[in-house]
Amino acid sequence: MTQLSAPETFPNGLVTWQSADGVALITLCNAPANGYSYDMMRDLDEAILRARFDDDVHVVVLAGAGEKFFCAGADISMLDGVTPRFKYQFCLHANETMLRLEHTSKLVIAAIDGHCVGGGLEVALACDLRIARAGSGKCGLPEVKLGVLPGTGGTQRLSRILPKDRAIELMASGRLLSFDEAERIGLVTRLIEAEAGEDFLSQVLDYARGFCAPQTASKAVGHIKRAVQTGSELPLEAGLALERELQQRLFESADAAEGIGAFVAKRKPAFTGT
Repeated sequence: MTQLSAPETFPNGLVTWQSADGVALITLCNAPANGYSYDMMRDLDEAILRARFDDDVHVVVLAGAGEKFFCAGADISMLDGVTPRFKYQFCLHANETMLRLEHTSKLVIAAIDGHCVGGGLEVALACDLRIARAGSGKCGLPEVKLGVLPGTGGTQRLSRILPKDRAIELMASGRLLSFDEAERIGLVTRLIEAEAGEDFLSQVLDYARGFCAPQTASKAVGHIKRAVQTGSELPLEAGLALERELQQRLFESADAAEGIGAFVAKRKPAFTGT
C-alpha cells in the first residue's frame, strides 16, 4: 500500500483528507458512530469541492473512522434540540452536498467498515460504488422507527437502485440487512474479506487505484459516471445526446489518442488522465 499523505482536517475537525497515487481518502471523524451534523456536512462539502478541483485526484474513497461504524446517520441528539425550520435547512444542505458528491465527475467509492445505517447509508447511496467489509455490520434505513422518513435522499436513491416494492418494504419496515444480504440484492457492490481497519482500507485503496492512470483512462471513467448519473434521469433521447457530448470530449483527450494508438500498435497504453 502506498503511503498516504498526512491527514489534513477541515475547519470543524469532523472530516479529514489524505491522498496518494490519484486517490483521495475522505474520512468522517465523529466518535463514536461518525454521526453527522451541519458542521460535519460543511466539512464534507468542502472536501468534495476540493476533490472536484484537484487535478491530481482521479478517484475518491469515502470512509468512516474506526471499525464499528461507517456512519450512523444524523446526530439524533442534535436534531432533538433544534427547531423544525433548522431541520429543514439541515436536510436541504445535506441534499445539496450529496448531489455535489454524486455529480462530481470522478468515481466515488464508499469504503464501509462497520454499521452503515440511516443517513449513513444515504451518504453511501450517493457514492458510485459501495464496498463493504464482510461481517462488519448491518445496513438499512430505520428512520420510520423515529416517526420520520429517510431525508437525505434515501427514498429517492434506494428506489433507483432496488425495485420500488423492495425499497418501500425496507424503508417502511426499518429492517436492517447484513452486508451479505445487501450484496445479494445489489445494495452493496461487493464484499471484501479482510481483517478490520488497515487491511480492509488498504484493499479498497488498491481497488480504487485500479481506476486511475496510468493503467486506466480515469477521465473516461469519470465521464462514464457522469453519463450514467445524469443520463439515467433523462429521457432516452436527451441521455443519448449527453452521451455523445461526453464522448466527443473524450475523442479530443490525450487518453483517447493514447488508447487508440496503443491498440493499433499492439502495445500497452500509458494513460495520464487527461
